[in-house]
Amino acid sequence: MAAKVYTDKDADLAHLQKKRCAVLGFGSQGHAHALNLKDSGVEVLVGLYPESKSIPIAKDSGFEVRPVTEVVEAADVILFATPDLKIRSIYEKEVAPKLADGKTLLFSHGFAVHFKTISVPAAVDVAMVAPKGPGHIVRRQYVENKGVPALIAVHQNPSKQAKKTALAWAKGIGATRAGVLETTFKEETETDLFGEQTVLCGGLTSLVKNGFEVLVEAGYQPEMAYFECLHELKLIVDLVYESGIAGMRFSISETAKWGDVSVGPKIVDASVKKKMEKALKDIQSGKFAKGWIAEYDAGLPEYKRLLKEGELHPIEKIGQRLRSLMPWIAKKNLKGAQASY
Repeated sequence: MAAKVYTDKDADLAHLQKKRCAVLGFGSQGHAHALNLKDSGVEVLVGLYPESKSIPIAKDSGFEVRPVTEVVEAADVILFATPDLKIRSIYEKEVAPKLADGKTLLFSHGFAVHFKTISVPAAVDVAMVAPKGPGHIVRRQYVENKGVPALIAVHQNPSKQAKKTALAWAKGIGATRAGVLETTFKEETETDLFGEQTVLCGGLTSLVKNGFEVLVEAGYQPEMAYFECLHELKLIVDLVYESGIAGMRFSISETAKWGDVSVGPKIVDASVKKKMEKALKDIQSGKFAKGWIAEYDAGLPEYKRLLKEGELHPIEKIGQRLRSLMPWIAKKNLKGAQASY
């Protein structure tokens, strides 16, 4: 059964315009939600800790910025736009003491709620509005009078208004212009983690690095390996993004198509699918979440080690030099960038 798609006609922005809304955090998602809501005529407060580097940025954007405790006390609807594992501490120390019955907590990802790192009182609505795109795209599309599709979900609904609130928020950020699909916290969280780990991030980067290593170890120049295993990836991903897998195949050569359908399944084969199934089971059982929370609580030693190891991989040095020859590629240094709180 296909998921229902909600659009502008299904959401009532006036429902939010009668309330005071708050965004905790002013990073990638936070700034986009706050700015889009403000431009939609919604009153928005921004909650940040006193030393946050985002305070002057939020103030320059026209927002009233207050400490989180004050914002939670003043607002009716509060969005967490902070990193998953920071939510627990922020909630316990700054949100829970001021979270009165009848308020609504919104999330842009379901991790904290689904894996129970926080416990929200039964008299508080809990819902999700999760755009399927990074914050700068959410903002850019809104400014262009377009929108990024989003997911909504309801976890607690004592007021019987949680879905109406989520749809109104989605409309306020422009998502109903594109289309909003309803899901659950469980489904959003587990599929999101699975995609990140096995395909979009973990699977992709491992495939790229292994391909690069095979060519270099076979005696080919690392520059050639970089072009074939990383640089040209964008061409293929763009084609898939625009037209699907079949559309991508329509646009490539017959030789490439034959290699795709005849060799590809031998590389990412049944054994890889079995490992994906194991990764999914670890997500569903909570094993991944438990391990990630323990790593965070220990100060992230393995996380930092693995990231550093990745930064030292030869593909990074080669890539940096080759990208310097490509003036059409925007030069970005996103190292250390995180959602700001």
